[in-house]
Amino acid sequence: MEKILYYGMTGEKMCFQHILMNALDLHSTGAEVKIIFEGASVKLVPQFEEENNPLYRRARNTGLIAGVCLACSKVLGVYEQNVKSGLTMLDDMSGHAGMKNYINDGYKVISM
Repeated sequence: MEKILYYGMTGEKMCFQHILMNALDLHSTGAEVKIIFEGASVKLVPQFEEENNPLYRRARNTGLIAGVCLACSKVLGVYEQNVKSGLTMLDDMSGHAGMKNYINDGYKVISM
């Protein structure tokens, strides 16, 4: 089974929605897919939560979202909101969400 990690960096909603669409599409074909909110994308979590974004909700309910970068959440002022979302805060790489464990586990990384 193919393993894909989407490592979202962009804070642009439309770009990140394409991550969600592709992740859901690949998951529907049997691929093992994970999504990490890193960089500017951490600001989208509160927005997606507030608007009850359907793509985000589907990805979340399907277990595709691995988590959110802790350090970027703090630096970009959305830490409390991201903690409140209930998503896992990731800090395995000097406070940031690392790729190493996923790569070591056989995931292909797609960063957008």
